[in-house]
Amino acid sequence: MKHLLISALSALVIGASTLVNPAVAAEGGHIEDISFSFEGPFGTFDQQQLRRGFQVYREVCSACHGLRYVAFRTLADQGGPMMDPAWVRAYAAEFTVMDKETGEERPGKETDHFPFISGMGMGPDLSLMAKARAGFHGPYGLGINQFFRGIGGPEYIHAVLTGFTGEEKEEAGSIFYENHAFPGGWIAMPPPLSEDLIEYEDGTPATVDQMARDVSAFLMWTAEPKLESRKRWGFVAVMMLIVLSTLLYLTNKKLWAPHKGKQFDL
Repeated sequence: MKHLLISALSALVIGASTLVNPAVAAEGGHIEDISFSFEGPFGTFDQQQLRRGFQVYREVCSACHGLRYVAFRTLADQGGPMMDPAWVRAYAAEFTVMDKETGEERPGKETDHFPFISGMGMGPDLSLMAKARAGFHGPYGLGINQFFRGIGGPEYIHAVLTGFTGEEKEEAGSIFYENHAFPGGWIAMPPPLSEDLIEYEDGTPATVDQMARDVSAFLMWTAEPKLESRKRWGFVAVMMLIVLSTLLYLTNKKLWAPHKGKQFDL
């Protein structure tokens, strides 16, 4: 019991430290809390932001990072970027995929997934990055930071994309770039974003911060494409539980309350 109490107190202290100091949660990196539209029990994705984020991924990130768990057709789904289905089919056809039945290469279809990018210098797949990088800290695994501060995977991605200082160093023949948000302070990926790197189709100024926010939101959607649906059904489930609990309470009060406290002869 003594060891259990000590462990519980230690966990609470660690959890409190991550709430006070986000740097602890980021293992030395600074993670800024951003109010994304999809946060909270009733949050939803911003369609225009998802479209801008997809544009950033398509024009900047796709050269080194894939989305192998994302099907092209989902780009036209409700709750996502909602791109025109005809455009999605044309975009999928730009890729060459291996047909599983014939074993031969063919143009991609909307039912295919984004290709996996591999090779020297290629980065990790981004399909689940926003979920994999969520800062579940203090006590470990409970996500207290997300509950109180909203700091999760999208905030981490934004912090890394905007955390470059411009300093670089060479170690063992490789170039590393200083980044305040990345654990250890140095990352092998060069700064991918710069001011006005792309021209948004909706006319939004393409600042580094804006592009980082947009692509972070898009990557959250790739990791949780059914987020809005889950929230809606979760709300319905909670309401049903409230109604059921109320009915059970009233039934108990109607049937058994008059008999409570009475003595029965057996």
